[in-house]
Amino acid sequence: MKHKKLPIGIDGFEKIRTNDFYYIDKTLFIKELLQNWGEVNLFTRPRRFGKSLNMSMLKCFFEIGADLSPFEGLKIMQEKGLCDKYMGKFPVISISLKSVDGRDFEEASAALRTVIGNEAGRFRFLRESTVLDDEDKTAYGRLFNVESRSSASYSMSVPILTDSLKTLSQLLCKHYGQKVILLIDEYDVPLDKAFQAGYYDEMVTLIRNMLGNALKTNESLYFAVLTGCLRISKESIFTGLNNPKVHTISDVRYNEFFGFTDTEVDELLEFYDLTSHKDVFRDWYDGYRFGKVDVYCPWDVINYCDELLADPSAPPQNYWANTSGNELILRLLKKADQTTKDQMEDLLNGEAIIKSIRQELTYRDIEESLDNIWSVLYATGYLTGEHVENADADVFRLRIPNGEIQKLFADLIQNWFQEMTRTDTFRINRFCAAFPDGDAPTIQEMLQDYLWESISIRDTAVRKNMKENFYQGMLLGLLQSQGTWSVQSNTENGLGYSDISIRTPERIGIVIELKYAHDGNLEKACKEGLRQIEKKSYAAGLRRRGMKKIIRYGIAFYEKDCMVEMG
Repeated sequence: MKHKKLPIGIDGFEKIRTNDFYYIDKTLFIKELLQNWGEVNLFTRPRRFGKSLNMSMLKCFFEIGADLSPFEGLKIMQEKGLCDKYMGKFPVISISLKSVDGRDFEEASAALRTVIGNEAGRFRFLRESTVLDDEDKTAYGRLFNVESRSSASYSMSVPILTDSLKTLSQLLCKHYGQKVILLIDEYDVPLDKAFQAGYYDEMVTLIRNMLGNALKTNESLYFAVLTGCLRISKESIFTGLNNPKVHTISDVRYNEFFGFTDTEVDELLEFYDLTSHKDVFRDWYDGYRFGKVDVYCPWDVINYCDELLADPSAPPQNYWANTSGNELILRLLKKADQTTKDQMEDLLNGEAIIKSIRQELTYRDIEESLDNIWSVLYATGYLTGEHVENADADVFRLRIPNGEIQKLFADLIQNWFQEMTRTDTFRINRFCAAFPDGDAPTIQEMLQDYLWESISIRDTAVRKNMKENFYQGMLLGLLQSQGTWSVQSNTENGLGYSDISIRTPERIGIVIELKYAHDGNLEKACKEGLRQIEKKSYAAGLRRRGMKKIIRYGIAFYEKDCMVEMG
């Protein structure tokens, strides 16, 4: 067993390299950047694809006085001329805006002050600089003297905050006699949070002014690198900025430096003796297309490797979902017309849809049109795709990248369906009442109607077990609306685990076995479910819990069709 640790949740380059963590060498990103840099370079990639680690790597490489030993043995060290010219030669300002959040603008701007103040605090030697005058030192002191929100006024006023990055770069440039490299990670997070919380216009103004001062009129800037999920439109953020170089997920340049390539995953799995699991990794975590390279999500690969090292039989899990705002898909579903629902259904069933993708958006644009939300889903990693040949440059063939995101879509659709049905209490109460009444025809008729109103799974490229789980989740959402019922899923009953079991206050026990009819034969699938109930003695478990009457149902699904049979 290898002893290198897996860097779960660690995005500091120096920490990974000096603490014997496994590292996939992405240092040639530095070479490519230096050969093609513009004054402002923006990289847009989904969350958890290595943006922060690459930014940490840039800081370690360029910063004056940094420990350069973490680069020993890595590919960039073979570029001797480049290293001699750039390595350890620049003052570097490096901030991440991922923590800039708040219930209102004041709270969020206070968080931004803290980020700036903490970074300014790294350069306390400026207070003793023989190059800076008293006015310079006073200006510096205002950058990290941040008072609490309850104070009557901030030491770092709004004008000081909007000019803070420019001020700090000017002071560092004057002290060192060298222009500054500015790194801003997750630049769009404050805008996303502000849009959700209702203070978007105020935050746009603040971020626009701060970036404009730092990037547009700053003679002390050598170059800047920004990362984020979305390319916020020039009119919204980068007003007046001269031609920033923007590298999106559809661009070929830099495509292999974010995410893990197939070769890199092979090497990692071989290192940890996990090559026998390669097909599962590919099915669940591969499938993203950056430029012309297929990549895996690094966060998923590392986490699942760690699970397998502890338990070689561990099934794949959804690691990426909790790192992004899944409410975006729910907003899409709530607004969806029938055409959009059909397209979501196609995606869920492994098919592709063709859409025009807008690479530049404001967050306000997202809500204006459903078509804009497809662009956001593509940019944030929920969908992947490639340009359609012989079509306009913005036309892409979109698809769900892998099993993880497909399961995420299925789970979110179930949540949406449950929210939708809860609003019609009369109808749902009638549906549920049919179960203890033994009214199979009513159950079938109403369940058929629900299926036609929702999104179904077809027997195509959907992953194993997902079809039955999908329909089981939908049915559970309906039945759990009855607050006086005990509704359980996959509970041990008799000699196995029944799909759904119900206990009512009237001591009626209901056991339901669901089947997906792969061949379309619903009747056969229903009977198979009923036979399983008898064979596994599921009813016995309900009797032991004091149920006087037991009702058995076999329910079969096939796409948007269903059949219900009572045993």
